[in-house]
Amino acid sequence: MIKYFPFKILMLCILLPPILYILTIEVLETYLQTTFKKQLEEIYIGDSEPLLNGTRKIEQAVNRNINTYLMDKNLSRWGIRMRVTVTTRQGTILYPRSFDIDDQDMQISPIETAARNYELLDQGLVLETDLSIEHARFLSGLILSMYILASLGIFFCFYRIGAKKSVLDTQSQQQEIRHLQQLEKEYKEKMMSLNHEQQVLSSELDQMKHHFEGEKKRALVNEDEMIQEIINLEEKLQTNLQRQQEQRQVIEELSDKIQQFETGRRKTRREKTKEAELFQKRFTTLYKHSAIHAKAVDGFAGLTAELQLKAEEVIHQLNQDPGLVPVKRKVFGKKNRETVFEVIFAYKGRIYYRLLPDKRVEVLSIGTKRTQAKDLSFLNNL
Repeated sequence: MIKYFPFKILMLCILLPPILYILTIEVLETYLQTTFKKQLEEIYIGDSEPLLNGTRKIEQAVNRNINTYLMDKNLSRWGIRMRVTVTTRQGTILYPRSFDIDDQDMQISPIETAARNYELLDQGLVLETDLSIEHARFLSGLILSMYILASLGIFFCFYRIGAKKSVLDTQSQQQEIRHLQQLEKEYKEKMMSLNHEQQVLSSELDQMKHHFEGEKKRALVNEDEMIQEIINLEEKLQTNLQRQQEQRQVIEELSDKIQQFETGRRKTRREKTKEAELFQKRFTTLYKHSAIHAKAVDGFAGLTAELQLKAEEVIHQLNQDPGLVPVKRKVFGKKNRETVFEVIFAYKGRIYYRLLPDKRVEVLSIGTKRTQAKDLSFLNNL
């Protein structure tokens, strides 16, 4: 319960009432003194006509007006003590007087009284007040009681809030304890289950270790035979790959011959040379931004009409903008390691080109997949 009640609130409830009481008394004394002084300044002289015609002395008027005012206020009942003094600037005391004004100087004429009143007024009157609120009286007791009750009210409110928090915390702790007890029970059951599983797994692990040891012994015995078998298989694989390569070359040669027979375009060396010259002139005329190597012209002449159309389409694109042509790969020569680009057309067609220092394109070779080995050999010897 104590931890939910702030210690600083307790200290404030103890210290604030006397502090506020003292401050309130001082402020109230200042306020009342200012207020009463202002009211006295308005009434302590009263009607000036009797003073000027000499029918009343100024001391008599001041004493009567101030006493009447103090009796009307009845300040002593509230525990307020107020001292009032009225003097002239010359130091003559007009209030309070220690003797009866009505019985003094009875033989003074009204003219002399008026002259004296005028003289005192001409000197200037000074009104001073000294107000204090007495302790353990009605007003001071009321103020202190008000602050004490307010402090008790604040204390009670925080006490109620702390009591509610304490009850809620106690309930929460009890609920948490029940929850933890339930979890403990569940974890114990899981622990028992895990212990059983551990025993089962340990048994299986022992069996697997025993089986593994047996397999390891058998593997050691057969290791040499397996290595020799792997070596034999690798030799057979190399032989098979070599035979496949030979068969692939034979198939390509046969396909080339079949293609030549199907197209019916066998030419003599002289006719091919003449046709290559015509293609060279055509390429030189049409493609100003490209250079066509003689090997490429010969390869172009050996293509079918359909492949020639596809190849020339690629040459046109290279002449316009090489960046638009998709490159399959880069081929590096053996001598100067110059970069040559390979482009595929019509699936089986191949065009090899390189970029010249003047940013033109030089087509080096044109062929098909069957002539790829010869074309790459030519590129390596550039």
